[in-house]
Amino acid sequence: MKTILITGISRGIGCALAHKFLDEGYFVIGTSQNGTIDYTHQNLNIFKLEITSTDSIETCVTNISSLIQNRNSKIDILINNIGTLEDDNETKVIVEKLRTTLEVNLIGTINFTEHTIPHLSNNAHIVNISSQAGSLQDIEVFEHSHAPLRYPAYKISKAALNMYTRTLALRLRHENTNITVSSVHPGWVRTDMGGADAPLTPEEAAAYIYELGISRPETGQFWFKGEKYPW
Repeated sequence: MKTILITGISRGIGCALAHKFLDEGYFVIGTSQNGTIDYTHQNLNIFKLEITSTDSIETCVTNISSLIQNRNSKIDILINNIGTLEDDNETKVIVEKLRTTLEVNLIGTINFTEHTIPHLSNNAHIVNISSQAGSLQDIEVFEHSHAPLRYPAYKISKAALNMYTRTLALRLRHENTNITVSSVHPGWVRTDMGGADAPLTPEEAAAYIYELGISRPETGQFWFKGEKYPW
């Protein structure tokens, strides 16, 4: 039974991903901010994680390490799902909101990933939940989207997360591991962040991310619905 680690499984895409992997017969390790969720499963373990706290990250990863050692396993897929949108209605960078956004979407995610890498299997897959908002190349998305000027801090954080995907993929390849690193755009999803008008359900987004997670795509790439997405 393969082991999946997903951050932020209390609601939204993370919750849908946890249910999808459980339904497909995987052992799921999840995190939430307070260490609780409103569902249970015999193949599910939940740990507390405050992504902006190094102490919390270290404690969480230590607990995860003990669990997988007891199961004589490694982590086969890491999905970095935790994210925040602090400046939804802003059209200019608000520095304090940028700091908060980067702490969650970038710095905390990198910190957690780096602490987790020693516990990954040699053929593991790291999947970073990014966004089309982080694409520098797809100008049409910005010109014709419903929010071409809004949430600049969020866009900055996801563009930076994409660069982490690229640099980490190159580093792990140089270190002669077989670990794959991917960014994925989940689509515009009907969550607390995406809003009620979004066309995709969390379950639909989770299905696309699941297929990417269990596959062995070219490392260091940006994906949406199984196709490469422009950086």
